[in-house]
Amino acid sequence: MGMMPVFFTTTSTKKRKQKFKSAEEKRRFFAQQESWEILKRKYDVKPKTTVSVSDTYKSNRSTPPRGESVHYPSVSTGNSHGGTLKPNPVYTGTKIIGIGTLHKSNAVPVFSEEEAKDISRMRRG
Repeated sequence: MGMMPVFFTTTSTKKRKQKFKSAEEKRRFFAQQESWEILKRKYDVKPKTTVSVSDTYKSNRSTPPRGESVHYPSVSTGNSHGGTLKPNPVYTGTKIIGIGTLHKSNAVPVFSEEEAKDISRMRRG
C-alpha cells in the first residue's frame, strides 16, 4: 500500500460509548474508577512554588552590563581574506593519459590507447 495523506487514518478519534453487560458490571466499573481517582489524588505531586523576582533586586556582577564592556580589537594578520586558499589538485603522474566518458556522464580514467578505442566503441571491461 502506498503512502496516504494524514487524514486517511485507520484509528478513530471519536470517544466510544462504554457498554456494560450488566448493571452489576457497570457499578463495579464506576467504583473502581472512583478508587483510582482517590489513589491518584493521594500520590499526586504538588507543583513547586516559584519565587518571583522583586523590582528591588540588584545584580552583584563584577563585569559591566552588555554594551558597556571594553572593546578589544582583534590582531591583524595582514591578510584581508582571513585565510589562505587551498591550491587546486592537479594530476602530475604519467599512468593516466586522459578521462573518457563511457555512458552518459560516467567519467572513466583512460590508461592506454586500446582503452580509449574501447570506450569510444562503448565496450566495457
